[in-house]
Amino acid sequence: RRLFFDTHALVCLLEENGFTTQQSEVIVSALVKIMNTNLDMIYKDMVTKVQQEIALQQVMSHIGAVKKDMIILEKSEFSALRSENEKIKLELQQIKKQVMDEITKVRADNKLNLNLEKSRVKELVMEQIRSIFKDQYFMLHAQQDRALTQTDRKIDTEVADLKTMLESHKLDNIKYLAGSVFTCLTVALGFYRLWI
Repeated sequence: RRLFFDTHALVCLLEENGFTTQQSEVIVSALVKIMNTNLDMIYKDMVTKVQQEIALQQVMSHIGAVKKDMIILEKSEFSALRSENEKIKLELQQIKKQVMDEITKVRADNKLNLNLEKSRVKELVMEQIRSIFKDQYFMLHAQQDRALTQTDRKIDTEVADLKTMLESHKLDNIKYLAGSVFTCLTVALGFYRLWI
């Protein structure tokens, strides 16, 4: 351990200012002990360069392990998200197919009902025309028009109900898709935030 001042010069300076040689040496030795004690306290809190490099290497190896774990976790999470999205796509396609089948079925039922209603109305009209005089034909024609108007109204209301049902299914599909997109974005932003 080196001292950064000349102890002999300090002894001489003290002697020049009126201290005896023995007093000067005692004062200098006390100063040296104080300095050594202070240096010991300082050195206890310090580390050597080798210790610092070892600690830095350990920290860097831990960081490398964490990076590897993050990469593995990110890949597994993204593959899970991809498979989840594929499932959602398949479910949406199945729902779309079911809705289209339902619409086709309802349309076919409505067409069949309309054709049956029309044929029934025509048969009624023909029977009434045969049984009633020519003057009453106009009355029957008006009744037929009313029946056809009611039938058209029934068809219009059923078509409106179908459109409403289709819109509600469409809205549910959009909500489901939006939820999936926001979930993916949230997970991606979470990974992005962890990465940074």
